[in-house]
Amino acid sequence: MKSQYSLVISFIILVTFSCSPPTQKKTAEAESKPTVSGEFQYSTDTVNMKGYFASQAEEGQQLPGILVIHEWWGHNDYARKRADMLSELGYVAMAIDMYGDGKTADHPDDAGKFAGMVFQNIELSKAKFEAALEKLKEHPNVDPEKIGAVGYCFGGTVALNMANAGYDLDAVAAFHSGLNFPIKPETAPKASILVCNGADDQFVPAESVGAFKALMDDVGADYHYIAYPGAVHSFTSKEADVNGEKFGLPLAYNAVADSASWSELQSFLTTSFQ
Repeated sequence: MKSQYSLVISFIILVTFSCSPPTQKKTAEAESKPTVSGEFQYSTDTVNMKGYFASQAEEGQQLPGILVIHEWWGHNDYARKRADMLSELGYVAMAIDMYGDGKTADHPDDAGKFAGMVFQNIELSKAKFEAALEKLKEHPNVDPEKIGAVGYCFGGTVALNMANAGYDLDAVAAFHSGLNFPIKPETAPKASILVCNGADDQFVPAESVGAFKALMDDVGADYHYIAYPGAVHSFTSKEADVNGEKFGLPLAYNAVADSASWSELQSFLTTSFQ
C-alpha cells in the first residue's frame, strides 16, 4: 500500500492535468414535473461507453443540451446527480463516460491510472468526446445549435481541453479543475468559459492560475475565473470529506462555495444560450 505522502504526490500529478449537491429552490411546476432519466450505451469505433440522459422536456420541445463530465473517479452517481440538477433547470443533460465500459475507481491509484490514460491518448479522448457530443445532439429534445459542457475535477480539465480544441460549444464550465492542458488553443475558443476553483486548492497553484489567464488573454478567450476563499479541492462534492480522510488528501466539501458556484453556473448558462 502506498504511503499517505505518495498518494498526495500522485494526486498532485494527476490534477496538474485534470482534478451532495446544494439544495436549490424549485418552482411549483418543477416540483410536480419529474425528471425522465435513463442509462444507454454509445461508442466510438473501438470503445463502448455508458451514458445517462436526464430531461424534463415536453414532447416536441427543443432545449439546450449539456454534457456532464465526471471526476477522476469515473461515471458515477455524482455525475448523474448533476445531470438531474441541470434537467431541473430546463436543460437536457447527458452524463458521459471518458474512461469507457463505465469504469469507476474506488482508490486514487486506479483513478490516476484511468485519468492518465485519457490525457496520454488525446486523439482517442477527442473521439470519445465527439461520440458523446453527437449522441447528445441526436436527442429529440435537444437543440443541436445550443450545446454546453460542464466538468468536475478531471472532467473540468477535459471540458477545458475540448474548448481549446475548438469544438463548437456555446458554454464550458469547469469546477475545481486543473489548468495545465495537453491541448493549447491557437485561437479563441468558440465557447464562453467559466472556471470555479477553490482559492485554497493545493492542486491548483497560483502559477498555474496565472498561466491559464495569460493563455486565455493571449487568444482573446471569453472567460471568467472565480476563486472561492477557503475552498479546497472537490468543494462541490459531499463525498470529498470522506475521501480526503480515507486517502490522506486535502479534499473537503464547502457548502458556501458549492452553492455560490452553482448559482454562478445558472447565470452563466442562461447568458451563454441567449
